[in-house]
Amino acid sequence: MGETVSLATLRADAPQAAEFYHRIMYIALLTYTAPETEVDYALPDHSDWVRKQFTKGVFLVSGKGNGAADHVILTRSVQRGRLDAILASDPFVVQRLARYDVIEFTATRTAQELLAINEAIAS
Repeated sequence: MGETVSLATLRADAPQAAEFYHRIMYIALLTYTAPETEVDYALPDHSDWVRKQFTKGVFLVSGKGNGAADHVILTRSVQRGRLDAILASDPFVVQRLARYDVIEFTATRTAQELLAINEAIAS
């Protein structure tokens, strides 16, 4: 089972702001490839999987998409191969009900209100 990361640990381990501003981040966009009636049957497994990724500290934010994607996930800065392996283990993907498109970007600026997320990303 994965390791839980506390906010205190994230803050203690967080690099200085200058280091943070060179972090590669990812936005994962989930799009259904099957009818929603089929997707609904796998939703409990997918929800458990998402919870586990938050517990492991991989996912930072997730929610329902309002446009081109059915769900949107902001992840911690991880190696791209690790992220791809994690996303491939989503029950929706395993059952061929959905696919992910990943947007990679370099975080260079963040609002003050998101200081805790900054520190989480930087760790």
